[in-house]
Amino acid sequence: MSLLAKLPAKARDCDCGYPEGDVRYDGIGVSPVEKNKLRSLLFFLGICYAVAFIAGMMTRPEIAGWYEHLAKPAWRPPNWLFAPAWTILYGLMAVAGWKVWCAPASRLRDAALWVFGLQLTLNFLWSPIFFSLHRIGGGLVTITCLAGLLLTFIVLTLKFQKSSALLFVPYLLWVSFAATLNYTIWTMNTNSKAETNPTAMAMRFAGSADAEGFPPNSAWDKTAAISFDRDWKGENPDATRATEVRVLWTPEILFLRFLANYQSLNIYGDSRNDGWRDQLWDRDVAEAFLQPDSSDPLKYKEFEVAPNGFWIDLDISHGAKEELRSGLKRRVVLEEKNKTWTADLAIPMRSLTPSFDAKHDWRVNFYRVEGPTEPRFYSAWSSTKTEQPNFHVPSKFGTLVFRDSP
Repeated sequence: MSLLAKLPAKARDCDCGYPEGDVRYDGIGVSPVEKNKLRSLLFFLGICYAVAFIAGMMTRPEIAGWYEHLAKPAWRPPNWLFAPAWTILYGLMAVAGWKVWCAPASRLRDAALWVFGLQLTLNFLWSPIFFSLHRIGGGLVTITCLAGLLLTFIVLTLKFQKSSALLFVPYLLWVSFAATLNYTIWTMNTNSKAETNPTAMAMRFAGSADAEGFPPNSAWDKTAAISFDRDWKGENPDATRATEVRVLWTPEILFLRFLANYQSLNIYGDSRNDGWRDQLWDRDVAEAFLQPDSSDPLKYKEFEVAPNGFWIDLDISHGAKEELRSGLKRRVVLEEKNKTWTADLAIPMRSLTPSFDAKHDWRVNFYRVEGPTEPRFYSAWSSTKTEQPNFHVPSKFGTLVFRDSP
């Protein structure tokens, strides 16, 4: 409201203070009344579109990063639709506020202007809360309060400026839809459903490692296999691309073994000297997402290995990724006759958690990708159930339990 209060005194009163019947015109036949109406309209348009511009600047970088990695309902609108929709709504909002401003002074008018200023403030705050701070629940509270203010504005203006009330109806409908979407995304990306996801077991390795630092086959054989052959939605099983994962641990190292059946091999021919390869997921890979600390569900570790031994390790935080530099060791054995490849990973615990506690369960998911072009085979142990293939759905992570050797 402070910005609204800065309007020139003449622009705040549409009769501009001239005595009744004293109509004056400038050299081009425009009365001061019309000039002041135009100035106040431009003010409302300017402040509303300034809010739109700043909010858009804060939102845009997150769309392809953090927001892209969230679980979202299939009925959500395409991302490109939001910009034109909001452009129209901000215009309607500005005209509605301007018409209230030009109405005769009254308590209802003053109350409606206060509500207009408050709703514009909450409209602005939602973007940094939801997108910049990644507070989905906070965004839900904000947009719910915003919807309440819009309804209040409509009720107030129906009594003296019905056109403003009608201009706010599309705005209220869109915000109500956005609040529903916000709520759905919140429920899909919280840990409340973790108990329904599968559980994997990691057994303690108490024997001696082989010459390369990995457990012998006899140790792997004693662990329970984690098997999956369906796509990321939990549909379309394919035994020719089935995957088994086994997990062993010591206080110093987490060991993973992937046994992958394949139809064809699609691999990169180049990598860094140590085998690390960015964008490795664009070829055949087996993947593990590990989350030792679930207090922030959007932070976890990503590990991938290819049939030729190329690998990548990433630290994922709210959609952003950077090299983890975990010190991972790997070994891959390809058996073309059987159409299988086996990858053993040895990941130092210190790269995963500052203080390992076997009594503390982790969250985890395992994946496979195979195929040269789309549609590729995207497979998940705990199905993410997204509309398009997406493994970055922490709410669908399963549980990893650590057990001592029998």
